[in-house]
Amino acid sequence: MCWCQARLSAKAVAGQWADETDVRDRLAAVRHHQLFFVGMHHRRSPTPSARRRGGRWGAPRKPPPAPAWRPDPGWRQFPLFEQIPRDYSRLTLADADLAGPWLTWAKYLAHRLAEARGWGRNIRFAVNRGLALVLTGYIEGDVIRHTEIFTPLRALDLPVGHTVTVLKEMGIFEDDSEPSFERWLAARLEGLAPGIRSEAERWTRILRDGGPRSLPRRQGTVWLYLNRVRPALLDWSNSYDHLREVTRDDVLTYIKTLHGHQRHDQLVALRSLFGWAKRNGLIFRNPTSRIKVGQYEYAVLQPLVPEKVDRSVAAATTPATRLILALAAVHAARVAQIASLMLDDVDLGNCRLTIAGRVRPLDDLTLKLLLDWLEHRRSRWPNTANLHLLINNQTANTTGRASNHWISAAMRGQDANLEKLRVDRQLEEARVKGPDPLHLAEVFGLDEKTAMRYADSASRRRGVSGWVGRTRAGRAGAASFHQAGAGQPAPGHRPRPSAGSR
Repeated sequence: MCWCQARLSAKAVAGQWADETDVRDRLAAVRHHQLFFVGMHHRRSPTPSARRRGGRWGAPRKPPPAPAWRPDPGWRQFPLFEQIPRDYSRLTLADADLAGPWLTWAKYLAHRLAEARGWGRNIRFAVNRGLALVLTGYIEGDVIRHTEIFTPLRALDLPVGHTVTVLKEMGIFEDDSEPSFERWLAARLEGLAPGIRSEAERWTRILRDGGPRSLPRRQGTVWLYLNRVRPALLDWSNSYDHLREVTRDDVLTYIKTLHGHQRHDQLVALRSLFGWAKRNGLIFRNPTSRIKVGQYEYAVLQPLVPEKVDRSVAAATTPATRLILALAAVHAARVAQIASLMLDDVDLGNCRLTIAGRVRPLDDLTLKLLLDWLEHRRSRWPNTANLHLLINNQTANTTGRASNHWISAAMRGQDANLEKLRVDRQLEEARVKGPDPLHLAEVFGLDEKTAMRYADSASRRRGVSGWVGRTRAGRAGAASFHQAGAGQPAPGHRPRPSAGSR
């Protein structure tokens, strides 16, 4: 403002623009400055009548790219040596070949993907810039690798994921990035003796990928098993080099320091590790054999205090978090089930909601929160092609579901998180309707053992000395009910939350 004001003053005095020396002399004599409000000196914008339906400020809408197909190479020279990794960091957008046939085909595919997945204008423009950068100088037979383009695209703030999606559609991309599982495994095996490390790594990979006589486990199960055996392996690495040196006394000495669920969980994981090692001939004797794990005694489930629930309700400040809270607290939905809900699972006309294949009636509270979220979703992402009910900024431009981390982020750190709200809802049903495991299994689709645990907790809090589910006949009845398809409601029966539920 000082330079502008000095030039205007010089022009008013002398009738001509002043040079930098004159302006500098005038600024040296200034000792006070007049403050001003933002927006007082703004350029006059075009009138609203200048807008047209065709485009922004009267500009015609850019036509879509013409249909294009994979270029015909005709003939090509096969490489004498293996492909040398390209250095894309040396290329700039000014050096890009905008008329190449491969870029023309890539832009057409990017346009089709954008229409199908609801990419916005900014994403389309950034993807075209990224494609122009990586496809400059491309010839038939070259492979574009993830490690080669990740850093250059990130340096220019271009979307790597969307660009990779187009390159995969073209069939010229190779994902050579290191999986997160490999980084996690290397960090968990750090500090172990070389012999123990190699055997624990083989066991972990067998758990994840499966073997000749074992099915692959879920990744979460693999994480838990290795995390549970790691403290014992670190302790034994100070004295031994291989698992075959670990004795039964070593195992008994270690588990004596553990109590409760820690002893149970770590002993189960150790039995899995040494059992696999014995079957594959890595050890002579299983040191965990004939060490009883014991029956795990679950604690009595306690209901949540109303103050904790109120704090969680106050923490839900967005339409998405309010709906997530209602699905967990009213319908006892798990985090993964909430993230997997589709738009087709919502039947607003009949006021029904399908959670994990079970049809449930919509109460007034959930219906209102659901309508609020759908209105927010329509206004926030009008062009999204994602069919999942709950989406965010990352998944709105894709077709995948939101992560479990995002679903539970709003309630993380609260005394009443989503898992505790779900447990409290099922415990409340057991208190209101009575400690009947068959009813709980039918309403919530629980396993018979889980249903009996909720019924047991409800009966203990009500002062009941026993219930039918704890007898042998009750256990057989629950098992037969589950095997006969008790998860499906009886004809004409509408499972709904109890009258006393929130």
